[in-house]
Amino acid sequence: MTDEEVVVEFALTRLDNPGLDLEEIAALVVRRGGPERVLDLASRNLATRGELRGAAFPSAVEHVLRVVLTLRGPAD
Repeated sequence: MTDEEVVVEFALTRLDNPGLDLEEIAALVVRRGGPERVLDLASRNLATRGELRGAAFPSAVEHVLRVVLTLRGPAD
């Protein structure tokens, strides 16, 4: 899943769930992808952080948030 695909899926999920906070939306994006997506996103996040080990699901959620917030730019 590319960063662009992460952003699109995040945006669509946010439209479907407007009452959730960003982390809850990211968790939905990760959960919907199944185990392969969890491992893919978690491994990319751990590589970005320079770590060898970490809990898969929270690391995957962190990666989704990192991608979305990075592309979103600085706060106004």
